[in-house]
Amino acid sequence: MKKSVENLATSKTTGGRRHPLRIRRKYEIDRYPNEAVTGAQVTITRNVRGKNRKTALKSIDFVNLATGDAKVKKTKIIKVLENATNNDYHRRGIITKGAILETQEGKCRVVSKPGQTGIVNAVLVEQT
Repeated sequence: MKKSVENLATSKTTGGRRHPLRIRRKYEIDRYPNEAVTGAQVTITRNVRGKNRKTALKSIDFVNLATGDAKVKKTKIIKVLENATNNDYHRRGIITKGAILETQEGKCRVVSKPGQTGIVNAVLVEQT
């Protein structure tokens, strides 16, 4: 997915075509987002700027749940209840930061970025 360079759709007043001043640099080019769903854990690793690496989740079935009493539990995800990021993400059950998940412990809110960190951390919102 490439960003548009400038508004090159219109022609010049003389009728000539517009040409970009320069092409996009490698670090300016976008990637398709990694959209984590529920299922058996699948991760991918990609090289990013500065010889760094990012681990992204394609699917995951467990969440690290902070219960509030200074303990963290690994809990099974049942389904995605709400995703305020995008209505389509909610319909498709995609896990992003801020998504509300239903787990065995109760409702929780995701506080990590699964598409960039490769892990799902959440805090308990409502206990069952």
